[in-house]
Amino acid sequence: MSDEPIVRIAARGDGITADGRHAPQSAPGDLLGIDGTLTHGPHHVDPPCRHYPACGGCQLQHVDDESFSQFLVDRIVGALNGQKLDAPPIRPVHISPPFARRRVSLRAERKGRRVTIGFNEEQSHTIVDLKQCDVMAPELFALLAPLRILLLQLLKDKRAGNVQMTLADQGVDLLLDKVEADDLAAVEALTDFAQAHRLARLSLDTGNGAEARWEPLPVTITLGGVAVPLPVSAFLQATADGEAKLVATVREIVGDAAQVVDLFAGLGTFALALDARVLAVEGARDAALALKAGAGRVQRMLVVELRDLSRRPLTRVELGRFDAVVLDPPRAGAREQMVELAAADVARIAYVSCNPATFARDARTLTDAGWRLEWIQPVGQFRWSTHAELVGSFSR
Repeated sequence: MSDEPIVRIAARGDGITADGRHAPQSAPGDLLGIDGTLTHGPHHVDPPCRHYPACGGCQLQHVDDESFSQFLVDRIVGALNGQKLDAPPIRPVHISPPFARRRVSLRAERKGRRVTIGFNEEQSHTIVDLKQCDVMAPELFALLAPLRILLLQLLKDKRAGNVQMTLADQGVDLLLDKVEADDLAAVEALTDFAQAHRLARLSLDTGNGAEARWEPLPVTITLGGVAVPLPVSAFLQATADGEAKLVATVREIVGDAAQVVDLFAGLGTFALALDARVLAVEGARDAALALKAGAGRVQRMLVVELRDLSRRPLTRVELGRFDAVVLDPPRAGAREQMVELAAADVARIAYVSCNPATFARDARTLTDAGWRLEWIQPVGQFRWSTHAELVGSFSR
């Protein structure tokens, strides 16, 4: 038996040969020897980060962009084929550049006089103490060193917490979870930190929900040209360029539709970008109120409805009032809403998904009812990870 070439990347990031042999940190075109040795091929590149491959934040830094793009396409095609659906035309993949991630969730742990902050190792609770990160926005990474000093005072020994950071219009929005500030010295340390680093907001969650401890100005995020109030820990697309690509694709699908419903609307990423009368439906109260406030401030043609679409989906009759539907459900997809949507008298659907598997399942429901999946736009906001996003264009 001779060396075998790696032909593709499997779902979890391992390279795989034609006969099913797996090889970690291999790229298409590498040669896998009988003894497991790997000879690098033309698509294998040197990982830019010193923490790779231990850090679980990235799984594919060793492949070039061509192979990473093909991996995302293969994820989507494989999910569709799993539902016995042929893949439609797939557009060129949009990949976010390095240092573009504007929101991150990290783990922090104190052991003695040392605080570790970073992502967990792959399939482990061990935290990689980040001294470098090629996906995180520099404004976020710059806070890690001073955060280690702050958390040395706030975290108890042998305790762990969570650090969430988001780039808002006013700067960094920081949430510390499972971190306590129960005396005057700790409170003063928080205030000093927020002032010194010009944070947009600093919040704590000690187990009873997030509470803002520092917010000199109301924190907002600009969506569709509208400054929308940003609730603590609210969902936001991971990169600004990825969001722009998703929005442009949705606008293309919606076209000149006069009446549009945006399901799972969140803060209004798509609703606020559309030149139409929009009904935005969202199940999270904080997000719905924020969208309503932002849209009302600029008098957009937008109505917000607070509604849990998994418990009470829009009916086919309600959907029939609209020319187009936009939906961006959570990773679990929109199984309950699909039954009504499949039977609705609507011309176009723009389906934004962060999970090819549930997208394919929902696409099967639509196609069985006579819808046609016209094309797909893949988006790789989570560069070098196995996470795939897409927009699917459906028509009758």
